[in-house]
Amino acid sequence: MLEDYIFVRTSTIEQTPTLQINDIVKTFKLTAYKVIEEQESAFKGNAKRVELEKLKYLISSNKVRKIYVWDLDRIYRNRKRLVEFLDFCKAYRINVYSHNQIWLTTLQQIQPPFNEIMYNFMLEIMAWLAEDESAKKSKRVKLAIRKTENGTESYKGNKWGRKSLSNQVISKVKELHTMGNSIRQIASKVNVYDKHNNSRKISKSAVHKIITLI
Repeated sequence: MLEDYIFVRTSTIEQTPTLQINDIVKTFKLTAYKVIEEQESAFKGNAKRVELEKLKYLISSNKVRKIYVWDLDRIYRNRKRLVEFLDFCKAYRINVYSHNQIWLTTLQQIQPPFNEIMYNFMLEIMAWLAEDESAKKSKRVKLAIRKTENGTESYKGNKWGRKSLSNQVISKVKELHTMGNSIRQIASKVNVYDKHNNSRKISKSAVHKIITLI
């Protein structure tokens, strides 16, 4: 059975796919669809795109009718990879629709052979723009930080990177270590908190780093 799929990608745990999905559903007036969510940065060239590979498998298995995304850069920001993916979809006669590139819908309605000519031309342009914006964003991030004797900081002097462990957490780890607990046991007993005060277990690597400094 052929089904419509919404593919959404968010780069961090703070981002939510709900807004992307709502925009897509409203723009295309969707009533029946399945959602594939991926949380992965667009800047990691060697990242494993497990959910995107799942979508490609469904496409090659002839289980997909249409694909909807919030923006083409949700698929790939790399121009070559984005075009390759869209060509892959075209080979299986699957149209890709984008909330932020609504013109795709218009192009797909043009009579052949002009539809394919315009489609390929515009995709190359949009893919290049997505790649260019990605490169500019990466450059802006690099320019906004600086190395100091206290670590990496933003140009405003704010600490860059993971939040440092509190003295209370460090003391707790040391105490458990002196009591004979293993790294795994300590990691299961100590909580750390992020800037939003959300709790999680301390990593084993963080425990190892603390106890090696004792």
